[in-house]
This record gives sequence, structure tokens and C-alpha cells, in this order.
Amino acid sequence: MLRFIVRRLLQLIPILLGLSVLLFAWLRALPGGPAQAALGERATPDDIARYNETFGLDQPVLVQYGKFLGRALQLDFGTSSRTGQAVTTEFLERFPGTLELTVFAMVFAIGVGIPVGYLAARRHGSWIDSSSVIGSLLGVAIPVFFLAYLLRLLFAVQLGWLPGSGRQDVRIDATHITNFFVLDGLLTREFDAAWDALLHLVLPGIALGTIPLAIIVRITRASVLDVVNEDYVRTANAKGLATATVRRRHIIRNALLPVSTTIGLQTGLLLSGAVLTETVFAFGGVGSALRDAIANRDYALLQGFILILAVVYVLVNLLVDISYGLLDPRVRVR
Repeated sequence: MLRFIVRRLLQLIPILLGLSVLLFAWLRALPGGPAQAALGERATPDDIARYNETFGLDQPVLVQYGKFLGRALQLDFGTSSRTGQAVTTEFLERFPGTLELTVFAMVFAIGVGIPVGYLAARRHGSWIDSSSVIGSLLGVAIPVFFLAYLLRLLFAVQLGWLPGSGRQDVRIDATHITNFFVLDGLLTREFDAAWDALLHLVLPGIALGTIPLAIIVRITRASVLDVVNEDYVRTANAKGLATATVRRRHIIRNALLPVSTTIGLQTGLLLSGAVLTETVFAFGGVGSALRDAIANRDYALLQGFILILAVVYVLVNLLVDISYGLLDPRVRVR
């Protein structure tokens, strides 16, 4: 297993280098450039020239890339032109919110999706199966921002059951240690703050988790249908093994292989910044920061956030590969 993990880690190096090259080239191809973004629209050519000379933007591209890569390895992505704060610091402030939202959305998607997909497969051809298929198609087809607006309008504005914006009520004087608001409330025993932060996750979490939920239902259903027709399942039933044993050892474990891949990919996508969901609910996470950076041409923040999120996405996929190896030992020898 250790050799399998080391091999996967070595495969990440060219992937991350390729991502850094693409990001470096893309940001420098955008109109205006870093100097124009930092100095503003009224900057003179002399001001731009001095800025480029100060920050080494007048040097050859390969030299600039080498310096960029060196700073990136030290987690130094410069300073945001909009807030004046270090990009790494701003990311560490924003990412906990996105991580909390992603965890809630995936718990919702997994907790509902796998049981529904399994039940639909076991009741193949029934109204439960048909309903799950129709529901999953609707879940994928409905745009996230549209569903988010509907949820906010119904449950926050009209019914007033749940908060419709922010990560926590501003009237709560909460102590923030880790910037994970729910966790902070539990650690400091400010349970009212933890509960309020959890309530703020419900609507955006459901909106964000709808598409992963629909995909997990479809993949689980298809995977279980494939597994139940395998020879080893029929043999286990013929031997008279208990239904719970056959379900746990032979059906669910083997059916979870493609499902685990789907969960990992969806988690990585959500961690990459739920821009639309965070915008609708004014949720102060990575997605809303990226939206502001694009609007204000904050190149340093864009560069740093995108590269860090790409690394996070690649690492999540590594965890998926490892989980695949744990679920199916045959994968380790490939």
C-alpha cells in the first residue's frame, strides 16, 4: 500500500507543474495586466513601467515563472490589490467557510443519495425506482443559482424558518479560533453560536449538495444493479448466507467503488469554490472571494487562490485513489 501511495504522489508532480504553467500564462494573457489592476485605470505608462520594474514584470517570462514558482513553494502569492492583505492569509480566512459548506453539502448528498440509490436498485422497476430516476434528472437539470434563490425565497424570506445570508448572525458575539464557526462554537462552549452557524449552512448546503446528490443516486443505483447480478452474489445467496451479510460484504462494498470516485470528484469540485451559491447567500467563502477578485481584476488573489484550490483538488483525487486501493486490493498492484 505504501508503494501505491508513493507512486500516486510522484504522479502529482508533473500535474501540478502543468497547472502552474497554465495559470501563469493565462493570467498574463488577461487584458490590463497586473500593473493596471494594481495602479488603477488612470495609471500613466511611466507608472506602469516603474511598477513592472519594481516587481520584476519586465524580466523574461522564464525568469518570472521561476520566481513565481519559488514563491509559490513558500506559499507566498503576494498581496491582494483590493484588500491589501496577504493572499495566503486571506485564503486561510476564507477557506474554512467553504470547507464547512462543502462538508455539510456532501454529508447531505451522501446521507440521502446512497440509501435512495440502493433502495431504487433493490426495488428495480417500482415506483420508488422511477421516482429516484426522475428526481435525479431534475436535480442535475435545475441550475444551482435558481434553486438557491427558490430556497432562500421560500424558507428564509416567506417562512422565516432559516437564515438566508451570511455565515453567522452578526448580533452573536462569537469567539473565532479556527474560523470554522461551528467548530469554534463547540470548542468555546458557545453552543448558541455553533447552532446559529449550523443553521446558516442548511440552505446553501442543500442548494450546493443537490447536484452531487442526484449524481450519487444514479451511480449508486447503476452500481448496485451491476453487482447484484454478479456470480459471487448469487453464490453467496445459494450458500444460505444471511441477507445482511450478503448486502454488507458482497453488494455494498463492491458497489461503493465507483461511488467513492464520484464522491471524491464532487467534493473536489465543491471545494474549488461554490461561486454561485456563495453569491446568492452572501456566504463569505472562497467562491465569493474569487467573484470579487474577477470583478476587481485582483490578479494576485486570483493567481494564489486558483493554484491552491488546484492543489486541493488534486489531493482530494489522491485520497480517492487511496480509498479505491483500500476498497479493492487489486488496484494496488497496477
